Amino acid sequence: METKGMENIVLTRVDDRLVHGQVMTSWVKATGANKIMVVDDGVAEDELMKTVLKGVVPSQVKLGIFSVAKAVDRMVKGFKDTDKVIMLVKTPETVWRMQEAGVDFKTLNIGGMGIRSDRTTLYQNIAASESERAAIKSLIDAGCAVTIQITADDSKVDVSKHL
Repeated sequence: METKGMENIVLTRVDDRLVHGQVMTSWVKATGANKIMVVDDGVAEDELMKTVLKGVVPSQVKLGIFSVAKAVDRMVKGFKDTDKVIMLVKTPETVWRMQEAGVDFKTLNIGGMGIRSDRTTLYQNIAASESERAAIKSLIDAGCAVTIQITADDSKVDVSKHL
């Protein structure tokens, strides 16, 4: 399946907080993004969460919130030539689901994945569950370079060395 939309993706990032100050300041500036694409089945159905996310995005940046299926469809259709899109997901499993559906990811940035009961430390303050680790490994095996980089100014850390 051809995914024309990948040409416009300037960053694919896992961050369980989705849209927050770091993304808005560091990554939007560093990438020149003019759109943010949140991909999460739960958020796509949560009207309150959608309202909250729309309220924190700067007016010059457009926000779209998609289920995984609708995001895959959007990627196949592509974007306008002028679109520079940051794709945000809560977990690496979302990216793997899109990969399995035919979207070919070459890079993935891991930002915030906080500690919770089913997660253990992956690297410093980044934690991952067994299923998240499996998704990351599958992405790496499929040729995706997975790195940890909290802000655009930070050095990239190769996740494959920490699995």
